Amino acid sequence: MTGAAIASIRCSTEVDNTFTKALCVALSAIAVLTMTALFVTTLVHTFVLWELFPNYICTAITDRKMKPIMELRESKGEDGSTNSNDIEWEVVEDVEAEVALSGEDAADGSADSADPGPAQGGVDGAQVDEQRASLAGSHRHDVAPRVAVEHVQAADGVLLVDDGQHGAVSVCLHPEARGSMGSGKKKEVKKETKLGMAYKKDNNFGEWYSEVVVNSEMIEYYDISGCYILRPWAMEIWELLKEFFDAEIKKLKLKPYYFPLFVTENVLQKEKDHIEGFAPEVAWVTKSGKSELEAPIAIRPTSETVMYPYFSKWIRSHRDLPLRCNQWCNVVRWEFSNPTPFIRSREFLWQEGHTAFATKEEADEEVLQILELYRRIYEEFLAVPVSKGRKSEMEKFAGGLYTTSVEAFIPNTGRGIQGATSHCLGQNFAKMFDITFENEKGVREMVWQNSWAYTTRSIGVMVMTHGDDKGLVLPPKVAPIQVIVIAVPYKDADTTAIKGACESTVYTLNQSGIRADQDTRENYSPGWKYSHWEMKGVPLRIEIGPKDLANKQVRIVRRDNGAKADIPVTNLVEEVKVLLDEIQTNLFKAAQEKRDACVQVINTWDEFTTALNNKRLILAPWCDEEEVEKDVKAQTKGELGAAKTLCTPFEQPELPEGTLCFASGKLAKKWSFWGRSY
Repeated sequence: MTGAAIASIRCSTEVDNTFTKALCVALSAIAVLTMTALFVTTLVHTFVLWELFPNYICTAITDRKMKPIMELRESKGEDGSTNSNDIEWEVVEDVEAEVALSGEDAADGSADSADPGPAQGGVDGAQVDEQRASLAGSHRHDVAPRVAVEHVQAADGVLLVDDGQHGAVSVCLHPEARGSMGSGKKKEVKKETKLGMAYKKDNNFGEWYSEVVVNSEMIEYYDISGCYILRPWAMEIWELLKEFFDAEIKKLKLKPYYFPLFVTENVLQKEKDHIEGFAPEVAWVTKSGKSELEAPIAIRPTSETVMYPYFSKWIRSHRDLPLRCNQWCNVVRWEFSNPTPFIRSREFLWQEGHTAFATKEEADEEVLQILELYRRIYEEFLAVPVSKGRKSEMEKFAGGLYTTSVEAFIPNTGRGIQGATSHCLGQNFAKMFDITFENEKGVREMVWQNSWAYTTRSIGVMVMTHGDDKGLVLPPKVAPIQVIVIAVPYKDADTTAIKGACESTVYTLNQSGIRADQDTRENYSPGWKYSHWEMKGVPLRIEIGPKDLANKQVRIVRRDNGAKADIPVTNLVEEVKVLLDEIQTNLFKAAQEKRDACVQVINTWDEFTTALNNKRLILAPWCDEEEVEKDVKAQTKGELGAAKTLCTPFEQPELPEGTLCFASGKLAKKWSFWGRSY
């Protein structure tokens, strides 16, 4: 309309011809009418879309005819750039408002009601109480992207969600929820506060595992393949295992050492069989700056050849024995494909013990003592069932006399996994490095040696065994935080008193030897915190709301099974200790039942291949011949990997006389576990 008026003025001042003036006036009138018509049409279209579009979207969602997507409106920064973020909106059964509002279902002021809506009445079309929420997406190797919501308004069946940064998001409500607006009755709405696990453990185990170890803040991916940053949550678990093991080996008179990371090529190649076993995995340093080194230097894949030249110097007499040393360090093993955090990495942390004795009997005894400690680490701390046994000649430690191990099994993948090893090295390394002593009779003899180790792989086995679709599930004995305390206030609640109760609860638990902490972050809702600590696997969650404060109780929620209970504060410490013990026991029992359900006893080759394809842990009669094991590996080689012996368990079932080997048809000598492995 302004343009038309200007055109009219110009016509009247610049043109004197009457006909031209009339024409200009007519054109101006037409322009005014056209602009008016466009304005009215826009209003009508806007009204129609406003009335009909939400109904259409809700109907489509309800009928599941489309996969709805919420798109955050692009917001422009100071430099004029735009920032947009698409977030999947997952259709959930019986969810009336597909927006992740904080808290849970109840609204009675107890720990069940996190940031509830108005105390009286329902959503009436006006501005509702300001609440916190999160719109969760997913990412394979990172924490799921989240948007902290600042304002939620409801009008005519549409939630207008504003995160204060990206602009508003229009979120359609289910028709039933729309109908309840303005009714004066609070509509019960199920709310989602998940942190964005995109993969299910049973559907895509590999992606699920990668997602869990990142989202739970255990690791971060590094820019070198096969190397990972171990974050505090993982390192604290490792420290708890280290604390137990260190205390136990000190009882055996083990001393702490630390040997250098580097080893010369000459020393590394001194024991031929040993280095051949590790040769493909050895990483070499060949340059210093731009200068080539005179001789390449290896980075230790293990420390036998690093330590034993010095054993030869330190051991002279029987009085110097036994020599028992242990070190906590990192090692590098480079040559492999498909790295997996904790399970298969190029650099990892471990403990390695190296000992020397005067007799084989002493060495044999220690092998089993250490193996029992490894069993305890897995079963008593990590709640992972393992089988103790002896490795085959083909699978034993390169250069050693024999190898024992604890073997775990992952039912979801049907693969065994070596948990830890305890080797008797015999006198082979003593020959290579001239480690001898003068016995009590004045005669020189070679020592008998052992080496044994377990690694951060143990953490990965625990994650695989207990984790679920919400994230980690930590056994209490290795949980850095055993109990997380969360305040659950709501509008007009005495937040100071609630926070004080949380602090008092944490203090009381800590004083009783329980690892407890509270989440005091104010920029996250209680519901978000619930999901966060579930993702991290904390065994127990304590919620304290106004109702709990009034009743002198707390709400306790278990991570392993989700069970809830209201506990009087007077019995809190005792109840928490009982629950932690129950969780530890139940996790082991559940894992053992799953593992045992996968064990299949077979007697023939056909039974073996069927069981292997069904992801079973196979117990088979075997003739104990290396060539037969090689044949089995060759015949089962495929995309999923070849089968091999995992171990020969110490606890042997009865072997009936005349039992034949499942693979060769020869007379069987023992029962052995077979399967694919990591």
